[in-house]
Amino acid sequence: QVQLVESGGGLVQTGGSLKLSCATSRSIFSIDVMGWYRQAPGKQRELVASLTSGGRTNYADSVKGRFTISRDNAKNTVYLQMNSLKSEDTAVYYCHVVVHWVDYWGQGTQVTVSS
Repeated sequence: QVQLVESGGGLVQTGGSLKLSCATSRSIFSIDVMGWYRQAPGKQRELVASLTSGGRTNYADSVKGRFTISRDNAKNTVYLQMNSLKSEDTAVYYCHVVVHWVDYWGQGTQVTVSS
C-alpha cells in the first residue's frame, strides 16, 4: 500500500502560480511512475504530467511550458509547479503513482483560477 497526501491547492488569479505537493508513504526509489491528473466538472480525468523513475517527463499539450513536475527524493515528495495559470486549469488535481503495476491515487486538491 502507498498513501499519498496532497497539498498546495487553492484559489489564484489568472496568470498566477501555485505549487502542488504530494508526499508518499513509500520511498520514491520504489515508485515506477509519479504524476498528476486533473478532473474538471463534467469532464474526464486527464493526465497533466508524469515522471518516471528514470527521470523521463511527459506533459499534456495544454500545460507544456507552464507546468513543471519534479521530485525530492529525500522527502519522498513529488511536486507540480504551475505558472501562468488559466481559467481552464481549474480542476481537482490528483496525485498518482504506479508501484509494480498497481495504481495509487491521492484524495485530490482543488485548484481554482479566477479571472
